[in-house]
Amino acid sequence: MQNQTPNANAQYKTLVTLWAGLLMSQFMLLLVIFFARPEVFKFDFSAPLLGGENSILIIVFAVLGLTTFLISFVLESKFLNEAVERQKPELVQTALIVSCALCEATSLLGLVTVFAFSYRYFFAWFALGILGIILHFPKRDNLFAASYKK
Repeated sequence: MQNQTPNANAQYKTLVTLWAGLLMSQFMLLLVIFFARPEVFKFDFSAPLLGGENSILIIVFAVLGLTTFLISFVLESKFLNEAVERQKPELVQTALIVSCALCEATSLLGLVTVFAFSYRYFFAWFALGILGIILHFPKRDNLFAASYKK
């Protein structure tokens, strides 16, 4: 068996760079909201939690956000298991990108609530999306398990 540690270390650095970029995009979206709709950052907790007249849509967006968040973990696990079974380290990168993209979709749903409904509790979607991306931080062990036959 050939020693693939230098290659695995380079792949891990790539994964961490991708992860950091995807996490940074969350904060860039918040910056876009801040400049486009600064009034939503004046947290008025006296506003109705479900957004008043748009309550059904807010509930739908909440369910979609939670669903994408949960599916991100299911798909990550699926891709990581396949990476180990097939000994394909590139699937570890696929797992990271897909799972973080689904968490970003959660945040994008929050972005839509801001621009479509001026919903002031949009930050719940962003908190969930950011938490998901943080929880998907790449693990070196996943890459090594997919790189070496046991």
